[in-house]
Amino acid sequence: MRSKITVIGAGFVGSTLVQRLAERDYADVVMFDIIPNMPQGKALDILEAGPVLGYDSLVTGTNDYADTINSDIVVITSGFPRKPGMSRDDLVKKNQEIITEVTEQVVKYSPNCIIIMVTNPLDAMAQLALHVSGFPRERVIGQAGVLDTARFRTFIAQEVGVSVRDVQAYVLGGHGDTMVPLSRMCTVAGVPISQLIPAERIEQIVQRTRDGGAEIVKLLGTGSAYFAPSASVLQMVDAIMLDKKMIMPCTVYLQGEYGINNLFMGVPVKLGARGMEEIIQVELNESEQAALKKSAAAVAELIKVMGI
Repeated sequence: MRSKITVIGAGFVGSTLVQRLAERDYADVVMFDIIPNMPQGKALDILEAGPVLGYDSLVTGTNDYADTINSDIVVITSGFPRKPGMSRDDLVKKNQEIITEVTEQVVKYSPNCIIIMVTNPLDAMAQLALHVSGFPRERVIGQAGVLDTARFRTFIAQEVGVSVRDVQAYVLGGHGDTMVPLSRMCTVAGVPISQLIPAERIEQIVQRTRDGGAEIVKLLGTGSAYFAPSASVLQMVDAIMLDKKMIMPCTVYLQGEYGINNLFMGVPVKLGARGMEEIIQVELNESEQAALKKSAAAVAELIKVMGI
């Protein structure tokens, strides 16, 4: 029996992710959206690409949560998109009601699934899903650090003129303006970037990473990024579906790790078949620890706004 993955939300991020998942050919995929016929049309289009690309994944579009029953993984992308001039913080109240309802339906039909949250503001929505679902923290994970790290690695690779595969980096903290790119630990083929790039230029790249989502929103005019976000979710799903035990920065519920309690925050974790299998505690210096605490405080403010 094939595994089953559900993607909630058939917008740009959701539908692009469904296409990527179908091409992996390791699970059947359900795409849910409240807009009548839209997920059905997109799913049929992706299904019909199977003979050309050589995958047998069954791709189904639906407006009925019942069709998502017994999913192994549920990825939540639905919600109001970020618009020009809008911070992730502005989104919290708009998306709280949506994510509450979605999570309730996910738990009803797939009580044993792993939830991957994509909707912004990411950290707050992940905490909301954990609160509503009652799941153990291992089974509610936010996608943020993988995307932020991908942006950081992209900019470093361009600066140095090397393959992105040679760049190793971590971005911790909340998914937004207070994220914490660990430039001290960033290397190119094992060489610290401090030996390759001037300090002031590194700081400019760090700031561009923090503004990565806003930069794309501004360029597009309407809508936000979806190619890199969907690819980042795919890497997380790969790690879980294939039990890869990959270590990557994800948003998870901290209970004392990094000196942070009862809050979702981006940190390095090991992802495998059971979801978040281990939190990797990296030794931070004083400035990095302070930056992470500042990021945590920003997320805590959103949690207060939601009243959970």
